[in-house]
Amino acid sequence: MYFNRELSWLKFNERVLYEALDENLPILDRIKFNAIFSSNLDEFFMVRVASLKDQINIGYNKADPSGMTPEEQFEKVNHRVHELITIQNDISKVLLKGLEDNGLHLIRKEDYKKKTHVKLRQLFNTTIFPVLTPMAVDFGRPFPLISNKSLYIAVKLVVNDMIRLALVEVPSVLPRLMPMGDNTYVLLEDVIESFISDLFVGYDIKATCQFRITRNGDFNVIKEESDILLHVIEEAIKLRKWGEAIRLEISKDPDQWLMETLIASFHMEKSQVYEITGPMDKTVWFKFEVPKNLRHLKKESHSPRQLPFMHKKNIFKVIREKDVFLHHPYESFDFVVDFIKQASKDPQVLAIKQTLYRVSGDSEIVKALADAAEKGKQVTVLLELMARFDEQNNIKWAKKLEQKGVHVIYGLYGLKTHSKITLVVRREKQRIRRYVHLGTGNYNDSTAKLYTDMGILTCKETFGADASAFFNVISGFSNDILTNELIVAPYHLRRQFLQLIHREQVNAENGKKAEIIAKMNSLNDKEMVDALYAASGAGVKIKLIVRGICTLVPGVKNQSENIEVKSIVGEFLEHSRIYYFYNQGQSELYLSSADMMSRNLDRRVELLFPVSDKIIAKRIVKILGLYIKDNEKSWVLQSDGSYVKIKREKDPPVKAQDVLKTLSYTDDESFIKALQN
Repeated sequence: MYFNRELSWLKFNERVLYEALDENLPILDRIKFNAIFSSNLDEFFMVRVASLKDQINIGYNKADPSGMTPEEQFEKVNHRVHELITIQNDISKVLLKGLEDNGLHLIRKEDYKKKTHVKLRQLFNTTIFPVLTPMAVDFGRPFPLISNKSLYIAVKLVVNDMIRLALVEVPSVLPRLMPMGDNTYVLLEDVIESFISDLFVGYDIKATCQFRITRNGDFNVIKEESDILLHVIEEAIKLRKWGEAIRLEISKDPDQWLMETLIASFHMEKSQVYEITGPMDKTVWFKFEVPKNLRHLKKESHSPRQLPFMHKKNIFKVIREKDVFLHHPYESFDFVVDFIKQASKDPQVLAIKQTLYRVSGDSEIVKALADAAEKGKQVTVLLELMARFDEQNNIKWAKKLEQKGVHVIYGLYGLKTHSKITLVVRREKQRIRRYVHLGTGNYNDSTAKLYTDMGILTCKETFGADASAFFNVISGFSNDILTNELIVAPYHLRRQFLQLIHREQVNAENGKKAEIIAKMNSLNDKEMVDALYAASGAGVKIKLIVRGICTLVPGVKNQSENIEVKSIVGEFLEHSRIYYFYNQGQSELYLSSADMMSRNLDRRVELLFPVSDKIIAKRIVKILGLYIKDNEKSWVLQSDGSYVKIKREKDPPVKAQDVLKTLSYTDDESFIKALQN
């Protein structure tokens, strides 16, 4: 009845990997997807696989809904990742040949020629050698602490007729892709490995190999009863790079003694070792600066639309005239940034309240909040310190905001605050008006160019009152919240979802048309899955667009035969959460920060909010329809757990993301007509 969560996630990452085979993409964009696959896998091992290992270590043996114990999941995950790495190794060879065919040359150490060798010798002596530190391992020098995700070279050498191990860390202060001229590059680690004998003069080097460790990167300080949560998290971050070793990546066909020595040193099993073809850490391509003469090898960055109302000087007047809907990255996130900036400068604005989960390293929004506080406005920011792998960045911003006079709070005890909401309180003609922004994505101007998300700005009184109640709860003491429009997790969101699904079920049981369309990142909550099964059994037509994890099994007779599940993987990361319920023709549409995952419903502060403007709702429903029609970047989940790429036959091609990029906009109604066509 349920797919395993971890294996389902691996299927998602497999879909990401197969984007690297899309010959319609420029070669550097294909390489980007290969790198994303590796980056995703790093986090998967640091969090999910590490969690399974923790459960095994403490003897936890309870089966998950799919019927597998942690140990069984750990074994199946390692087995599947080995299969995926074999596929990635083959794809990497294809991609490197594609680079070569397009005039961008990456020379590996086995292909160094005499002329190149001379140039590399000079590069090594002048730039690389002074930075290196060889680390011998013997009785007086124990195996050193190897930090998480850093790249090393292991050396097998002979000392006094005895085999010994030495290690050299590849320095992160130097670029890994080193230019040699004429669009030619070498890898820093290859150069070090080629001249490594210079670090061990007089010793006989028998073998070398490159390796990289992934460690347990998760930590849980939620149970810490501390008045200084910020300091607790700072200390936990320092320990992250020394967590238990979960995975060993090693260069293809390594020396057996080196591999066995590393396995023993990290207290690992052979199943946790992965042999890698091509560059060890493929995220190296994220930092690659494309030469000017090869810019055609990478798709040009998308430029978001500037909508007509964005050019008006008074944002508050724009919002008063009607609710504003924004669909990122197709429409500029600058309007949201300008909303905060204008609020920070406007003398009529009395207070600004905002939740922040992941923000960019140079956030204009955070700077505007600090400026507002310096101008004497009441500024409150809930800055989630537990946003995984963004903790350090958030701590930095928390300290800066506090120094500027912002009231910074770190959320509710035991819960992550994942909701995306801003409240601006403004004095207007002897009255107070509240302006609210609600979104599905983070207040991050960098990811807003890469992730698809939706947001609404409104000054409707019911939303303003709810926003005030929300911020009062997260900054004070309360076990519940009463609202008009907003549905808040963990208080009422689970119940609301169940009621909305059940209503469609009852309508179907009474012979009425019933339909649910939901778009989310992941679906793994058992109670939600069971509710959808029950609705399907009653005859509700259910279409799910689930980018990543999906533990629901579709297409099973008498269980889920009325449920279709598809996943879209394309240029942008599909991040918006949209929930549509037919409701006997009086359709209800919601946007949310939450997926149908147990963590979102029970362990996070999330928001679900209705789209009350009929034109905006109609536009979003048309966008949902476009996603359903997509036949270029869509994968359909089968009842056996496999995903099948949709193959066009007679139907014209529909690539939802490209359509949304290229459509012109004058107003919502004209946009809706364009979508219909």
